[in-house]
Amino acid sequence: MPFSDLGLARRLERTEGFACAQFAEASRGLYPGRGSEWIECGGVHAVFNGVESPITQTFGLGLSPDWNEPALDTIERFFLDRGAPVFHEVSPFAGPEVLDLLCRRSYRPVEISNVLYRPVEQTSEAQQDPIQVRVITQEETQLWSNISTRGWSHEHPELLEFLRKFGPVAAASRNTRCFLAFFDGEPAATGALSLHNGIALFGGAATVPEMRRRGLQTALLHERMQYAFKHECDTAMMVALPGSDSQRNAERKGFRIAYTRTKWKLF
Repeated sequence: MPFSDLGLARRLERTEGFACAQFAEASRGLYPGRGSEWIECGGVHAVFNGVESPITQTFGLGLSPDWNEPALDTIERFFLDRGAPVFHEVSPFAGPEVLDLLCRRSYRPVEISNVLYRPVEQTSEAQQDPIQVRVITQEETQLWSNISTRGWSHEHPELLEFLRKFGPVAAASRNTRCFLAFFDGEPAATGALSLHNGIALFGGAATVPEMRRRGLQTALLHERMQYAFKHECDTAMMVALPGSDSQRNAERKGFRIAYTRTKWKLF
């Protein structure tokens, strides 16, 4: 298992930035009125997917040798010209100089998350009834979206509008695969997997309320891990709020914290 260091942070942050950039491209094709767009500047992915979208932000700030303060000027203008707030996900490997710069430019921290990782390994576990998991077909895109929306909106009703469009966009995103879990033949849980440069990003985990605590997310994680192994990924990653059920479940499955990052907002 690789050590948690600057090299790993670069790979992980670039993977999430690439996944969100591909999401924006797919969103632009499906919903052109939203104005979704992305740029790469100073080794940073800056993604705009609408003013209220949770993926309208940057990834990888301060991690690249190409990073400098003029790059931050360009990135800020990218968001401000679109009427969007400016958010940056910042790894501690960016260093104190980057944090000092953000403080001097009127940024404040608004969120903390843990980035977790583990090796991608093949296992001998097989699917067992009553749970079955598979990659969705194109005809199941709306079904996947409906299950995902039901699962997420139960705790996050404020994301309902975003979630209703999330499924079609996720299914259309390059290098992303959507997985659906069935319990006794009934669709009950979702997961997504984005692959980039040997990293497998696990996301999109949602279970409808009445089907929770039945092992559906465990089965989804297993099937996605097998998919990542077959597609020659060496490292799996996911992001969770500190101390959350998602973090605990990930640690039970062999993930460990690579680093704790901070989201900064321009005020």
